Amino acid sequence: MIKVLVVDDSALARKLLAQVFAAEADFEVQVARDGFEALEQLKAFQPDVVTLDIHMPQMDGLACLDRIMIERPTRVVMVSTQTAEGAETTLKALQLGAIDFIAKPGGAMSLRIGEVAPELVQKVRAAAGAKLRSSLRLKDRVRHRIGGGVSPARRPAPDAPAGTNAPAVAATGDGLVLLGISTGGPPALEALLSALPADFPWPILVAQHMPATFTGPLARRLDGLCAIGVKEVVRPTLLEPGCVYIGRGDADLVVSRRPAGLTALAAPPLDYPWHPSTDRLVRTAMEQVAPSQLIGVLMTGMGDDGAAAMTDLHARGGRTIAEAAETAVVWGMPGELVKAGGADAVLPLDKIATHLRKMVP
Repeated sequence: MIKVLVVDDSALARKLLAQVFAAEADFEVQVARDGFEALEQLKAFQPDVVTLDIHMPQMDGLACLDRIMIERPTRVVMVSTQTAEGAETTLKALQLGAIDFIAKPGGAMSLRIGEVAPELVQKVRAAAGAKLRSSLRLKDRVRHRIGGGVSPARRPAPDAPAGTNAPAVAATGDGLVLLGISTGGPPALEALLSALPADFPWPILVAQHMPATFTGPLARRLDGLCAIGVKEVVRPTLLEPGCVYIGRGDADLVVSRRPAGLTALAAPPLDYPWHPSTDRLVRTAMEQVAPSQLIGVLMTGMGDDGAAAMTDLHARGGRTIAEAAETAVVWGMPGELVKAGGADAVLPLDKIATHLRKMVP
């Protein structure tokens, strides 16, 4: 049984969200009206997962999340509005330790709750089995236990480079890095991309499962944090070294060859389960570039997007990296690649950038 705490200041939203979980056989549900009540329920109910509204009076979702991660670290799924402001706040929540998020349906929630119910249930089930980062806010948790107060949240320092557990064969000539990622993605992308130099020789294309209103803010945030340039692909974009291209949400990121050179496109989605689709990204890249000049990286995320295409890439002479279970928030996508025998290297998050630098000198 998965114990879920629904936190929302709207009585209607609490009722509708609680009904979604109550309709499933494997959930036990409690509700809280605000952040203060949520903190009390953490002790009394001890939920496995919290769904947390962002906009609440007195103590908003970010402040409540901050307290949760310090006082009793718990898996949290944020309930966000589909606006630019909501996207920025959601990205901050993921940095603070939230596992995932879901966008509230626009308009009358009572009429549209059915649209998001399956995704909400799927994400909360995945969150229940997700890994909490043990190092997150560790100093603040210790201070809280000994009564020393809480310091403001800070961006964690990157881990020191370390050796890998698989040989890195250096590439020759030009090529592409193809990266697929989902649940737990934004903090993992920050950790990986901030460890790469501005002059990284190959373009990096990223399929991050995320709605269109969130991928632009994500790209801008990463661009401000990383030495390597980061941009969202919203129109045909010529691929250049030393740049990361994040696919626009609700579309697919595909590779095309035009007179000016290799180009990234935001294409209308095809019949794939997730978007932007990692499988489609990898397959379109293999149509334009020799597999030996492609490196696939599959990181944290539920499902199996990318596993089939990267296994094919591996079989055709390309090279692949799967994030290790020890650091992946959800070892779904990379785990499926490993199970299929398609991973050349299985590495913890803090060692992937070092491995890439060796592969693309």
